Amino acid sequence: MIIEKGILEQYNKNEVENFNIDFDFLQNKLTKTGVNVAEIVNKIADFQVAIPSWALGAGGTRFGRFSYGGEPSSLEQKLDDVGLIHALTHSAGAVSLHIPWDIPSDVKAIKEKAASHGLVFDAMNSNTFQDQPNAKHSYKFGSLNSINEDSRAYAVEHNKEVIRIGKELDSKSLTVWLADGASFPGQLNFQNALSKTEQSLKEIYAGMPEDWKLFIEYKPYEPNFYSTTIQDWGTSFMLANACGERAYTLVDLGHHLPNSNIEQIVATLMYKGKLGGFHFNDSKYGDDDLTVGSIKPYALFLIFNELVYGIENNPQNPYPAWMIDASHNIKDPLEDLIQSLEAILIAYTQALLVDQKALKDAQLNNDVVRAQEILQNAYRTDVRPLLRAARLQTGAALDPIAAYRNLKVRENLITERGLNVKATGL
Repeated sequence: MIIEKGILEQYNKNEVENFNIDFDFLQNKLTKTGVNVAEIVNKIADFQVAIPSWALGAGGTRFGRFSYGGEPSSLEQKLDDVGLIHALTHSAGAVSLHIPWDIPSDVKAIKEKAASHGLVFDAMNSNTFQDQPNAKHSYKFGSLNSINEDSRAYAVEHNKEVIRIGKELDSKSLTVWLADGASFPGQLNFQNALSKTEQSLKEIYAGMPEDWKLFIEYKPYEPNFYSTTIQDWGTSFMLANACGERAYTLVDLGHHLPNSNIEQIVATLMYKGKLGGFHFNDSKYGDDDLTVGSIKPYALFLIFNELVYGIENNPQNPYPAWMIDASHNIKDPLEDLIQSLEAILIAYTQALLVDQKALKDAQLNNDVVRAQEILQNAYRTDVRPLLRAARLQTGAALDPIAAYRNLKVRENLITERGLNVKATGL
């Protein structure tokens, strides 16, 4: 299914009157406070978030998976689905591939398919957390940290192969997330495991093109429940420094222990020039991979406040690579991704409204109440009219979820692909 621009223009005509009322009210209010509304709308329009190739089918847990009809059963269909999301939102202009789940059989055709939807290929993602069919060596007891040199070398070579595929697709970065660790005390030697991991990452880093970045992800637990070798941002930061200047830490919102101060982690990494990427999701207890902003929207805003500040004030840090990393077990996956994009853009826009000069003055005067009011005034602003203005400017749908349902996207996908289909890689 392809959504033509004329269809969205016609859909927007039915919504534009109410939009104009809401936008004019907010624009007048913000303009009186000195906010450049046009500049903010342009920033919203430019903000792009990568969609991971594994998020387009129904997700699941270790207890079960509930399929959705019309799921994409090939990489081509996955790109079509990202194209649908991008057409509706104009905020999903990149796709992040997972290898080996989504190896292109025809690179030229895949690049043409992506380009037809206005998509580029963002970070590539390797997989050493599960054994593939007919694998020569096992990752059961570790991959990059393995005491088995054959398994470790096999994992390093897999990452180099992912880089080779990424080069053909014009990607410029590799994300490494490791499940390596231990479920029981005494299972491994912590220092040996860390040493092996560092050695492996350096080998992978040495195999990257000069214009590539390496993103090192961390996670405190799961699938191992006693220890994870790269368990926190400090370990990732240390390993990135050991690899070189083009290696960075990647922050995943769900990869923290409960109530961690993620905004402070973000600020620290950007100050040191080492925040490379960011994976969006939400959680109540652990790595729940819920819809972005569905549980802790204020925490997301505070994180974006630090991201916006860092982008403006930390030239030593590269512009971060943004990606959604969530699992959709009971929702339509495309609707869930659209909801996540909306939450990301809301938090980003609210952060753009923070009066950084006034906040700095409050901090310098130890005016704690004023500082809190500045942040919460921005957070409490309903910025959705600004998001809709950006969508109208770019030819997207004013209300992407409503348009998705009115155009019967899921029903059309089921008609095209069938009801009992399963997304590749899941």
